[in-house]
Amino acid sequence: MSRPPRHRSLRQRLSWWLALQSLAGLGLVCLVVYVVTEANFHERQEETLSQKEAVIRHLLTDGREHKSPLDLAHELDDFLIGHGDLSLQVSRSDGVQVYAHTRNRNAGTVLRERSFQVGQALGPDSRLLQVTLSLDIQTDSLLLYRLRLTLLLAALAGAATITVGGFFLVKLGLAPVGQLADQARSLSARNLHHRLDSAEQPLELVPLIGQFNALLARIEAAYTQMEGFNADVAHELCTPLATLTTSNELALRCADSEDTAEVLASNLEELQRLTGIVNDMLFLSQADRGVEARRTTVDRLAALASGVLDYHEAALAEAHLSAEVQGDAAGLVDGALLRRALSNLLGNATRYATPGSVIVVRIAQPEGPSRVRLEVTNQGPALDPDSLSHFFDRFFRADPSRTLGQVNHGLGLAIVAGIARMHGGQPFAVSESGVTTVGIDIPVA
Repeated sequence: MSRPPRHRSLRQRLSWWLALQSLAGLGLVCLVVYVVTEANFHERQEETLSQKEAVIRHLLTDGREHKSPLDLAHELDDFLIGHGDLSLQVSRSDGVQVYAHTRNRNAGTVLRERSFQVGQALGPDSRLLQVTLSLDIQTDSLLLYRLRLTLLLAALAGAATITVGGFFLVKLGLAPVGQLADQARSLSARNLHHRLDSAEQPLELVPLIGQFNALLARIEAAYTQMEGFNADVAHELCTPLATLTTSNELALRCADSEDTAEVLASNLEELQRLTGIVNDMLFLSQADRGVEARRTTVDRLAALASGVLDYHEAALAEAHLSAEVQGDAAGLVDGALLRRALSNLLGNATRYATPGSVIVVRIAQPEGPSRVRLEVTNQGPALDPDSLSHFFDRFFRADPSRTLGQVNHGLGLAIVAGIARMHGGQPFAVSESGVTTVGIDIPVA
């Protein structure tokens, strides 16, 4: 048994990402502040040691050849007065200590030391002195420790504050999504004409609302068509059923066998019509379920169209019409389905074309060899745009009086649209200035 999907909260994810980013940003700022401060302290300490080194060199070398070590020690003591953070050790090259001042050193004292050598003449002997100058940086180290702790706490506190504020800001920012959910929750089959209101919504949600409203429009159209479908089916099936019932009643009342044969023949025609309606509806059901056409190579679509014209030759002659095929193409198509589509298109054009005119079956490839347009053009009454928008609906008739209801049950063009979908294409219909063109545009590659 598969586990149900786990939905993660967008609010929590945004809040956590905001928290991590704020912590990283504040941490980086605090790190830069600490590194710069530590570098300044280090530079100041080195500068202090350099200044004291210069003074000590001066004391040890400037005119001291006639001074005793005791006098030199007094001068160094005087120099260190008021410098409680300095310690000094002076030794000869043989390791004998000449001077030491380490009273400022305590246990745990943090020192920065600098060692250097000074050449000095004491009396008749020339000696090389080793000097070690130490600076107590305990105060600076303590200050840096407090600065580290302060910056760390500041970063954590700032990140926590931003996280809490971000949580409420994200909640406030996602409030329009909740409002859309409430609007969508109020929709039902009874009010599909309502649309989601995008007037007060953020700019990022406007495209989504537009697509959702377009989907509602398609659902409303499909639902309306489904509601009318039952009525149309009932209307189409009621007529032959009523005819069958009446005819059978008359046959039972008549004893003449010749009348009975005529009634049975009429009933057979009605049964065949019912069979045709049911078969067409089954075909459309397959097309709606996504059944694809069985493609084979057809070298000449013009020959296929000519065969359809030969089949309709009698109907064309009866309607005082002529027909011709223009253009040619080849490709992978379902020949049987295309013959059926062309037959339906030609039958529709024959019923509505002006007597004496020419019906044109045109085969064209305006977009290249990968697609083919099969269209049938006839001269006749112009169709209004509203009729064209429903041209391929089931049981739709441009003539609301249903004068041709006995020979046309309104599924022919719907089947044409289904054949186009089975080929991965689409139907089209254009009516301008008394010329109506209906056809399909399908890929053949």
